[in-house]
Amino acid sequence: AKMASVMRVLYLTAILFPSAVSAFNSRVVPHRHTQSFRGSSSLRRHNGATDKRSGGGGLFMNNGGENNDGDSPIDPNPGGLNQWSDDDDNKKSFKDMSFFEQIQEWFASDEGKEDVKTYTVSLSVALLLRLIIIEPRYIPSLSMYPTFEVGDQLAVEKVTKRLRPFNRNEVVVFNPPERFRELVGESNRKSKEALIKRIIAVEGDKVEVMGGKLFVNGVQQEEPFTAEDAEYQFGPVIVPSGDVLVLGDNRNHSLDGHIWGFLPAENVIGRAVFVYWPPWRVGNTGMF
Repeated sequence: AKMASVMRVLYLTAILFPSAVSAFNSRVVPHRHTQSFRGSSSLRRHNGATDKRSGGGGLFMNNGGENNDGDSPIDPNPGGLNQWSDDDDNKKSFKDMSFFEQIQEWFASDEGKEDVKTYTVSLSVALLLRLIIIEPRYIPSLSMYPTFEVGDQLAVEKVTKRLRPFNRNEVVVFNPPERFRELVGESNRKSKEALIKRIIAVEGDKVEVMGGKLFVNGVQQEEPFTAEDAEYQFGPVIVPSGDVLVLGDNRNHSLDGHIWGFLPAENVIGRAVFVYWPPWRVGNTGMF
């Protein structure tokens, strides 16, 4: 913090160089009232008259404006010393404050208020982005292997689902349908967790799995993203209006649509767009 840094520098300066600070303060005299000359004498001028005194005396004036040879000097800058406040001497340094006092001091400072404003705006923008535009997701299983591995973190965008229909081979994150919850049990925490699968058919498509291969509308599909051929038979079925059919890329190790049926399109949270962690896995290979 800038203010804290400045205070620490001033504090360290006062501790490390007390003599220099004291000497500097003792020599502060208004320039317009002083003038130095050679020798040990000084000149004093008042109302056009000039006097010379030996011994390097200072400037003296009485209340009437005439020379004063007495012992009481008149301050050429009256009230100057009264500008010093005892409050600064009694005030704690920042490092001597308790933790809560430091927090209060920070919140009361201009810098603290500006930081709070910045953090609030940043947090609000981040929450807004996560709520309606894009959010991070974590892969906990191998049901989508080899496209995703356990520990992959990916970004899921949530805008285009409102702008265009879903297409085959897109990877989507969705809330599980009712049939899935019935299979795993409503009390199971997994029944409420979002899932990630690949759309293999959209409304109106005729789907069948036979001989380990996927057929959509009678055409065998090329699926380079799958781990292996399916070891089950499925269909033929027709995808109802408003639904899609999703399967895991790891066909024989995925609890997906060939077990619990069709997925309502309204359950889709968003499309997976790219992996951002770990660094060596960054990209969107196999997601489209």
